[in-house]
Amino acid sequence: MSNEKLFVIVGGGLAGAKTAEQLRARDFPGRILLLGEEEHLPYERPPLSKDYFAGKKQLAEFTVQHGDWYRDHRVEVELGVTVTALDPGAHTVTLPDGSTVRYDKLALATGSRPRRILLPGIDAAGVHMLRTVEQSDALLAAVRRDEGPAPHLAIVGAGWIGLEIAAGARGHGADVTVVEAAAQPLSGALGEQMGAVFADLHRSHGVDLRLSTTVSEILTVEGRATGLRLGDGTEIRADAVLVAVGAQPNVELARDAGLTVASDGVAVDASLATSDPDIVAVGDIAAAEHPLLRTRIRVEHWANALNQPDVAAATMLGRPASYDRLPYFFTDQYDLGMEYVGHAPAEARVITRGDVGSRQFLAFWLDAAGRVRAGMNVNIWDAGDDIRALISSGESVDPHRLSDPQVPLAEVAG
Repeated sequence: MSNEKLFVIVGGGLAGAKTAEQLRARDFPGRILLLGEEEHLPYERPPLSKDYFAGKKQLAEFTVQHGDWYRDHRVEVELGVTVTALDPGAHTVTLPDGSTVRYDKLALATGSRPRRILLPGIDAAGVHMLRTVEQSDALLAAVRRDEGPAPHLAIVGAGWIGLEIAAGARGHGADVTVVEAAAQPLSGALGEQMGAVFADLHRSHGVDLRLSTTVSEILTVEGRATGLRLGDGTEIRADAVLVAVGAQPNVELARDAGLTVASDGVAVDASLATSDPDIVAVGDIAAAEHPLLRTRIRVEHWANALNQPDVAAATMLGRPASYDRLPYFFTDQYDLGMEYVGHAPAEARVITRGDVGSRQFLAFWLDAAGRVRAGMNVNIWDAGDDIRALISSGESVDPHRLSDPQVPLAEVAG
């Protein structure tokens, strides 16, 4: 009987693949088994609404590692496998055929799925959600037309996915209507002031953006979506509908196993350990205690899936580690490129520097004590390090100096 240890990774996305990479990079000598639900090797998801949807990248270009890497690094990969149960006491995971695998350490990287809403017509043909490469392919086919009138895409939700797909669809020549219940797009992430920048951007590129508007029904004919009925009875005709109303973390496996769940995610400490010391959680599902921000946060961004596995692997190997990177995300829509770093409270005050009207500016979110909690650079690419330094300093700043382009950012907190 072999005494070789087995580390199991549940989840075949970026976070799962990077956890395997980091275990080997840290010279773990035992077996690694990665279990993924999809039939593809792990790939990155941002291109599904960005470069892949725009036709600028192929799947191979954002596949994390190809088959020979897993072979050469002795990482066993089983695709098309959904783990049905987890037993922390027995140290086992249950596979679809009822068999079990006993692990020594376990990494949960189960990610998230599109949030479903109870809406008549939601299951009709021609209604799309976006999480997988197949779903991106189907959506792309719906907005492309080589001849005849331009297809019309109706999007429910003006979050990141909805707006990125809107921009991509316009790039393919489709007509686009976006319906959002909030007063501005992205208001949950950026607040209404900055959300208005994106509203103006999309309207200037021909998107019919309907804000403070609800959807009561997806219209159908013979089981296929034909548009939307809005809350006031207005009908919007469309050839396809995208429902993009956020993501739901896949915490069911952890919750049913008795692991602590908090903030809609699996509760982990700064080392990414769950309430069971032999289990870590990474990526979308990890609701982590952040040592710098001094609060528990869960963010559904590519950077977490990319960077958390370094700490998770160390923790699995019994080595001290702490995840203290600031949350980060980015978007590219039309001629607007943006990066956002930090984590701002909803009531934060927004200070801008530069020309908002021309979409070349910086924005900062200040808490009640005048400390910079988050920053965003829009079409300005040399400010990222200074923004991070302002946040990390924890010092109060003078809003007038912060907004003055003549004051170097490195001197604002001084």
